[in-house]
Amino acid sequence: MATPPKKTQPTIKEQCAEKRAAQLEAFKKKEAAAKRNRLIGIIASVVALVGIVGGVATVFILESQPQAVEIGEGPLDDRVALYPDLPADHVTGRVSYDVEPPVGGPHNATWLQCGIYDQEQQNENAVHALEHGAVWLTYDPGFATDAQIEALRDLARERGSYMLVSPYGGIGEAMAASAWGAQLRFIDVDDPVLADFIERYWRSPDSPEPNATCDSPLIGPGAIQ
Repeated sequence: MATPPKKTQPTIKEQCAEKRAAQLEAFKKKEAAAKRNRLIGIIASVVALVGIVGGVATVFILESQPQAVEIGEGPLDDRVALYPDLPADHVTGRVSYDVEPPVGGPHNATWLQCGIYDQEQQNENAVHALEHGAVWLTYDPGFATDAQIEALRDLARERGSYMLVSPYGGIGEAMAASAWGAQLRFIDVDDPVLADFIERYWRSPDSPEPNATCDSPLIGPGAIQ
């Protein structure tokens, strides 16, 4: 009776591929659930506002239809989510952004000093920095490793000015690179499309104020550079 062949252990490359496939599937499920929750939240907000008589709404809700976010192979144009025609009004209150991290819209009149932070920053000030052409790299501290965080910071240091790096809780395993009206989600900091995104959107002439300074008297909490 012939001896059945022994099962070979998967190679490291195969294990990495399986892990990445599982990560992508989990991310897609999370994104789908998040979209459903945002839709429910918008509907609930509309119903609540209809029932208010004589009240004044102090929260701005931005609704947009982004392109599908893909994480995987392909050029930047196939993976970047675009959000055109965003308003750039200055407001004094908090803004409920439809995209997290936000990529534009109403924001505080004072922009955040560009640089590297180890604490979360206020959206409204960071968005104003995007208006000036900054690129904002964010990660979820519950998922990102120390190596990933340091790699993001190195990217910012290499580019120099007009770069923001900060944690952003709740966005999950995929990190985000955001510019005015555009966002790329990625898992691997060495993803070449991330470099393409920074090259295209850093101080982009398509931002509302591309020649405005990124230096600011407002330095957020946890500044390390």
